[in-house]
Amino acid sequence: MDNWPLARIGVRTSRIELRWPTPEDLDALATRAVEGVHAPGFMPFFSQWTDGTPEEVARRVLQRHWHAMATWTPEDWTLYLVVVADGEVVGSQSLGARDFGVTREVLLTSWLALGRQGEGLGGHARAAALELAFTGLGAEQAFSVVRRGNDASQGVCAKFGFERDGSQINAVRGEQVVSDRFRLSRERWEAHRSIGAEVTGTAAALALFGAAAPAAARNVTAVPGVPVASVLSGVRYAEESDQSAA
Repeated sequence: MDNWPLARIGVRTSRIELRWPTPEDLDALATRAVEGVHAPGFMPFFSQWTDGTPEEVARRVLQRHWHAMATWTPEDWTLYLVVVADGEVVGSQSLGARDFGVTREVLLTSWLALGRQGEGLGGHARAAALELAFTGLGAEQAFSVVRRGNDASQGVCAKFGFERDGSQINAVRGEQVVSDRFRLSRERWEAHRSIGAEVTGTAAALALFGAAAPAAARNVTAVPGVPVASVLSGVRYAEESDQSAA
């Protein structure tokens, strides 16, 4: 796809690949979602997108990707990539930001097919996403929001050096649930970098992310009493942070 540079972005580790999805990839991703993403009794996603008939769930997956592509601007974007392991699409990994050229921070979300969880693929997918954020795009901060009780996702955040950055309350399936926010600086990422990853295809796409070139590491000072996740980034947690690392 010559006129859409995002389609050339890819990241590889020794076990997985993140890539821009082809129509066939998206169809496979929708099928994985229908097959199951989490235990029925625990909803990790704020938008509850996995509730519904198989047809509804599959359609939501497709429409989410299409909507992100159609509404993309350098000031407000969400990059959805598919996770590929052993030659098959097994999940989704996303990076999102508002005013990235100024904030240099990204929100990470992800999910894996239930049948491929527990194999370590989630860690490789998260390592690939962080490599893309920090090396490929020049991010200085990354953050994630994880519901309490989602032990696998909480463990992934701990493994990669994320620090707690507050909490939030959301209504999920008509109940009040508490989630933890986690933040990772460039310095902590470098200190906890344990899975190698290779990023390709970002140079031609930097303008679409609002970043003329990857920024060198800067010293970002948090102001006491000022929330550094939702206020400074402007990211809509309830709408965008509806997928958790697996």
